[in-house]
Amino acid sequence: MTITLITGANRGLGFETARRLVEAGHTVYLGARDAQRGREASERIGARTVEIDVTSDQSVQAAAQHVRDEAGVLDVLVNNAAIVEGRTSSGDWPTVGDVTAADLERVYATNVFGLVRVTHAFLPLLRASSHPVVVNVSSSGGSLTRTSDPDNLASQFTLLAYPSSKSAVNMITVQYANAFADIKFNAVCPGFTATGLNDNQGTQTVEEGAEIIVRMATVGSDGPSGGFFEADGPVPW
Repeated sequence: MTITLITGANRGLGFETARRLVEAGHTVYLGARDAQRGREASERIGARTVEIDVTSDQSVQAAAQHVRDEAGVLDVLVNNAAIVEGRTSSGDWPTVGDVTAADLERVYATNVFGLVRVTHAFLPLLRASSHPVVVNVSSSGGSLTRTSDPDNLASQFTLLAYPSSKSAVNMITVQYANAFADIKFNAVCPGFTATGLNDNQGTQTVEEGAEIIVRMATVGSDGPSGGFFEADGPVPW
């Protein structure tokens, strides 16, 4: 039995990943900030629910204790919870020059500090697994190579907080992989997927976007660690 936790999983890519992993035989803890929405989503696919707000030490510690009490181990952690910059009053994305430190703090609180908070809390349970895996959901917007290439789509989205937070996720992934040879740590880029995160403006379905998340969540003991991958292969840093 493979025990899996996915944060931010009551909708979008997180939910589709949970659905696919339940189908694959995993016991999935569907993580959600809103307990009711989490329960409703879990009931639809046969997952278990765990209430978890990645920005709260108390919530994350309670979630870790919940999984520890019920399962005693965690085999797969998918750090999926993320937010983007808030829209302006006119409904547009903020320009880079208008973004403040407070705006970055808000996004980083979930995308970066939340990821570290969850990973740190669940490390003891991961290390109790015979084959632990961590998948950090990143973005091509976090690729310095792609965002500095004027011919690449990633360079056309001149946001400050979200892309830079994903660059931080990429480095954090590498450093965890370097520090823990017994755990497979990888970052993934789902591609430009239509979800609530981007007002459903993406060009891919959640089924397509979740493909690489599921693939890396089920990587074998001989699989890679410390990499950044999309459906077609490695993503340049």
